[in-house]
Amino acid sequence: MLPLRSCVGKIFHSSHAASPYTRKIGLPRGTPTRGGAAGLSASDVAREWRSRGSRRRRLLPAPWGWAAAVSQTPWHMRSGAPRERLRFSSALGMPPERRSRTKAERRAGTMPGRQARPGSGGTPRKAARSSQRAPQAGQRAAPRAVTAAAAAAAAEEEESRLRQRNRLVLEDDKPAAERCLEQLVFGDVEEDEDALLRRLRSSRGQRQGSSGDSEVEDEAKDNLPTQKKPVWVDEDDEDEEIVDMVNNRFRKDIMKNASESKLSKDKLQKRLKEEFQHAMGGVPDWAEPGHKRRKSSDDESESEEDEDDLLQRTGNFISTSTSLPRGILKMKNCRPANAERPTTARISSVQFHPGAQVVMVSGVDNAISLFQVDGKTNPKIQSIYLEKFPIFKACFSANGEELLATSVHSKVLYVYDMLAGKLVPVHQVRGMKEKIVKRFEVSPDGSFLLISGIAGFSHLLSMKTKELIGSMKINGRIAASTFSSDSKKIYASSENGEVYVWDVNSRKCINRFLDEGSLYGLSIAASKNGQYVACGSKSGVVNIYSQDSCLQQTNPKPIKAIMNLVTGVTSLTFNPTTEILAVASRKMKEAIRLVHLPSCTVFSNFPVFKKSAISRVQTMDFSPRGGYFALGNERGKALLYRLHHYSDF
Repeated sequence: MLPLRSCVGKIFHSSHAASPYTRKIGLPRGTPTRGGAAGLSASDVAREWRSRGSRRRRLLPAPWGWAAAVSQTPWHMRSGAPRERLRFSSALGMPPERRSRTKAERRAGTMPGRQARPGSGGTPRKAARSSQRAPQAGQRAAPRAVTAAAAAAAAEEEESRLRQRNRLVLEDDKPAAERCLEQLVFGDVEEDEDALLRRLRSSRGQRQGSSGDSEVEDEAKDNLPTQKKPVWVDEDDEDEEIVDMVNNRFRKDIMKNASESKLSKDKLQKRLKEEFQHAMGGVPDWAEPGHKRRKSSDDESESEEDEDDLLQRTGNFISTSTSLPRGILKMKNCRPANAERPTTARISSVQFHPGAQVVMVSGVDNAISLFQVDGKTNPKIQSIYLEKFPIFKACFSANGEELLATSVHSKVLYVYDMLAGKLVPVHQVRGMKEKIVKRFEVSPDGSFLLISGIAGFSHLLSMKTKELIGSMKINGRIAASTFSSDSKKIYASSENGEVYVWDVNSRKCINRFLDEGSLYGLSIAASKNGQYVACGSKSGVVNIYSQDSCLQQTNPKPIKAIMNLVTGVTSLTFNPTTEILAVASRKMKEAIRLVHLPSCTVFSNFPVFKKSAISRVQTMDFSPRGGYFALGNERGKALLYRLHHYSDF
């Protein structure tokens, strides 16, 4: 190989002043290459070529334009290069100092603010080389600062582009309703985030500036009269609808005569307004249209004092609801009612006195005991012993002045006068041919006494004279009977599942229906408010009927069938407010349930199965105002419970 000096010398020996090689290395035209006035040797030319090449690389930190980006991309990726990348590369232009050069400066290879190339104008090359080897610090830092600024601008543009592309992708995935909602809330969705933030800041400033004006406008709006407009108009409301007034028990009271059995909606609304105004003594102030409550300074001070007084003391400010809630019945297990006279004989009857806080307990041990009910000790008041007379049933009269009792195997009816303290036996009732008197019922108004006999006979007696008024007969045997709440009708359940309705005054059957699903009736009860009739069967099902359907229909459908018991239902009792129905069976232990009315759901917390203290229920009763509930079992205990929902005895 030849040395560099010899090679260069050979090349320059045959070259001219305007040769391509001379122009390529940057020598000005007309410069002699060998033995000229400049006197450059081959080593000087090579050094000059190397220095100028390195300077060119420093001044070009990034490719120029799209062609440079394509030329630097590998050949196998040029056809599939993403369009965004090419657009990004084309955004990068020349550095500012190169764009500001003139055509003559680009030809001469000079930069603005820098010295001219050596060799032009007869300048010595050695001086030029020495000045090029030691450039000033400011000239070195300027291209680097420009390069950093261009890189920062490119990074910011790339981030903005990516954010815009991601937003467009998310916009395509959103449903049309969501895009419409965003446009309504945030404005045009084509705006970027920075523009949206600027617009929100400007709107906030405008709101702060116009706050004073808005307060004045709000005061003016408050002074204007309010005009209420309907939200929508229903075409069906314009049609005149007729309302039935007879079959609804709440609308019967507002009927003025029999011709108003059916009223239109407008007339019914006017009638209700009249009833309300009549009850309130006129139209109250708060109900008048356009009424605004105004408070004076004295009223405001009084209200503030009341608030301070309210916050300074504690108490129950929330009153309990008058209706019994369903689900859980709040109750307390008290001391047994007959704790002061314990017995092991079966309890046959438990009943509360209608006018005094006294409970009566009777059993097959021939004794009737009276106890005072206080929920704690329940002291004994009196005990009545009937010799050789195991009591089947004992009951108070409607006024509470008499106590009646029957036996298991006797036709004698004992009447105990509580005021005089005398026991009067009724051995025979004229006209009634019954060998045994066991089941009987007392009418709620205290006028009649109903005795159930054999062979389907029912005998109606006068409660005052104990004389026979009349007899009624049904098909089959009588399982149970009861009076209606108004004492005008008698419901009798037969053993074949049929229910007979008798009129007390005429003693005629006014209706007869079959208890749904019943093959053998065992018990029947009517509610105190005249709304329900409950029928218990041998299968353990209790059907609850409406009294109106029992009087009018031959095949009434029950409102609800209670199927929580699996043995025959022997006892049914409504509480005085007709909110609880107690159902029980003496065939199985713990077979008792309390049913909530009108939801017809069973209270879940009674009985407590883990304790098993109830045993087989023989009889049960509620106190006159529902505050206590008592039941008697076969172990000789009269269990007593306090119902917290009812405050009175």
